[in-house]
Amino acid sequence: MYNYIIVDKLKKSKPQLNHNKKSKLSSFLSILRSLRPSLITGAADNDPSAITNYSQAGAKFGFDLLWVVVFLYPVGICARIGIITGRGLTSVICKKYSKIVAFPIVVLLIVGNIINISADIGAMAASIKLIFPQIPLIGFSIIFSIIILLSIILISYKKYARILRYLTLTLLVYFITAIIVGGNWKEMLLFSIIPHIELTPDFMMMIVAIFGNALSPYMLFWQTSEESEENIAKNKLKEMGLGKPTISRMEIRLIKIDVAIGMAFAVFVMWSIMVTTAGSLHFNEIYEIQTADQAAQALEPLVKTFPHSGEISKIIFVIGIIGTGLLAIPVFAGTCGYALSELFGWKEGLSKKFYQARQFYLIIIICIIIGLLINYINPISPIQMLLYAATINGIILVPILVIIMKIANDKKILGNRVNGLLSNILGWTITGIILCSVITFLFVKFL
Repeated sequence: MYNYIIVDKLKKSKPQLNHNKKSKLSSFLSILRSLRPSLITGAADNDPSAITNYSQAGAKFGFDLLWVVVFLYPVGICARIGIITGRGLTSVICKKYSKIVAFPIVVLLIVGNIINISADIGAMAASIKLIFPQIPLIGFSIIFSIIILLSIILISYKKYARILRYLTLTLLVYFITAIIVGGNWKEMLLFSIIPHIELTPDFMMMIVAIFGNALSPYMLFWQTSEESEENIAKNKLKEMGLGKPTISRMEIRLIKIDVAIGMAFAVFVMWSIMVTTAGSLHFNEIYEIQTADQAAQALEPLVKTFPHSGEISKIIFVIGIIGTGLLAIPVFAGTCGYALSELFGWKEGLSKKFYQARQFYLIIIICIIIGLLINYINPISPIQMLLYAATINGIILVPILVIIMKIANDKKILGNRVNGLLSNILGWTITGIILCSVITFLFVKFL
């Protein structure tokens, strides 16, 4: 009788056990689904501009700039602002200050983004020309621009990004190459922790450019807008900027996890690219990267035991550049759309169809077309243009970070979810370091 009771209890407990397993699995899947915005932001952060500039940093200065990789923290603040307010960053700036304050910031953001769009289109065309040298650059540039525009207008960005972000995983080959190249790992660790400064124009320009890539202004605006769009996807808002969503503590925790994973990916790839090019180029006395072909050489140690290793490394490099470019350019253009739409009160959002937000999509189209045209009226090579674009972003970044830190401490906007002491220390420290870098760069460059 006792055995029957035990068996009966076990039978009754099995559905409960299965239910618990299912609930744990569904909770795990819900966490994974919630990680989209920052994973996309982190992947887009390693766009062709970033790959090229990190490669240049490693080739020219070896391990000297590895310490810069830790400065992505303010993206987390923007994610919190977006989900709590249900607004994009431009809208929040207008609310706290005015359109007069927001307007010059939006103009600078758009100028920087269009330059980045142009540079990324040029870099994608230059990279694929390594495989198909017989086709002119303008042909590739036009093809990529058309593909991106049609994808933005006809396909949901989330579906588009879901496909492309797998291509960005090719960037992990830099980590594998970094291991193969090897080197003194103790030295690498020390350079990653202890800042190294050289008061020369080239060194300071590279620091500002890395900050401009690693913490690009578009990331801060994009992250805020995408978190606001997540509120619409979860039916917490009908429109961005209309009403204030109810956010639980669990959702705030998930944002922290989201940002931590997305930015960890960006930092991991950034560090790996710099180590790879330092080990494969700098220590072989190749200090300047002027062409896509030279940047692709950094991956040759990965496939050196294979026949035609040079061609294989080019193909891997091209896949990474195209994947990140196709993902990042809509982010650059989309950020322009969000910023201007919020400034003038137009309908906005990549979740909307073209006819629902015409001005928003027209801004995106115009920005990409201007970016395409700049490639053919500008004598500067795509590789050099990427460096200049990142430097401009680094300079623009300072006033934007100051405003973000002010908003993050405003109880009228964020209620009781303002920055804590640690957040303020980290945020203001990073802002101060970038400001000092920009001032030093301008001083050594022009005085």
